[in-house]
Parts: sequence; structure tokens; C-alpha cells
Amino acid sequence: MVEVLVALVVLAIGLLGIAALYLNSLQSGRTAIYRTQAITLAADLADRIRMNRTAQAGYATLFGDVGLVPVGACATTGGCSDADLATSDLANWKAAIAQQLPNGQGQVVVTPPVAIDEPATYVVTVQWVEVNEAAPVFFQLGFQT
Repeated sequence: MVEVLVALVVLAIGLLGIAALYLNSLQSGRTAIYRTQAITLAADLADRIRMNRTAQAGYATLFGDVGLVPVGACATTGGCSDADLATSDLANWKAAIAQQLPNGQGQVVVTPPVAIDEPATYVVTVQWVEVNEAAPVFFQLGFQT
């Protein structure tokens, strides 16, 4: 009888260990999904900036910038200035971050070129807060155009 009770205790401890590993794998999978979404969102904005190089300063934004509204003319194929397109790109990008990541926010830091023949430098940062974590997680993408 004692051997059966000892076997049950050992089995219960093993099952608890398996359950803990399963929960850890679920959390790691969620983190991987969030990181993939952040990479995709940052790369999307980088491509949009590369397509609209003449509106360099128009893409500068901070985490706290709210109230960006897409310009209606930019939703169609024409009738949109480069600055309006930058505003629309940022508004749509920030809305996508807020929708896809928990407490997600985005920021773009633009460093204009010093000389005429040098490219502008951009640093796109996406931040979000993981479940049961206090500090935000960051992903940064830097590039030049």
C-alpha cells in the first residue's frame, strides 16, 4: 500500500512538472507571435518611408503622439501630397500597432542628412507590454534612405 502511495506522489509531481512546461511553452509562443507582429509592422512602415523619401520629417513621431487621422485623399490612388501621405501612413501604422499588440505604441526618430550626398537615418521603434510583465518590450529597426 505504501508503495502505491509513493508511486502516486511521484506521478503527481511529474504531471505538475509537465503542466508547468506546457504553460511556459504557451507563454513563449505568445511572445513569439507579438515579436513577429512587431517586426512586420516596423518593416511595413520602413517600406512606406522608402517609397515616400521626399517627406522625411513627416515621419517623425513619438510614443505619446495621439490623434493622428489618415488623410482621406490618401486612401485612393491619387490627390495626396507627400506630407499627407506620411501623416496617413503614421496614423494607419499606429492604429495597427494598437490593435495587434497589447498596449502597443510606435515611434519614429528621423535624423536628417548632414550633407547633401548623405542619406537620412530612421529608427522605427515598436513597444508593447507582455502579459504579467511590468516593463514594456521594445523592437527597433534602423535604416537609411
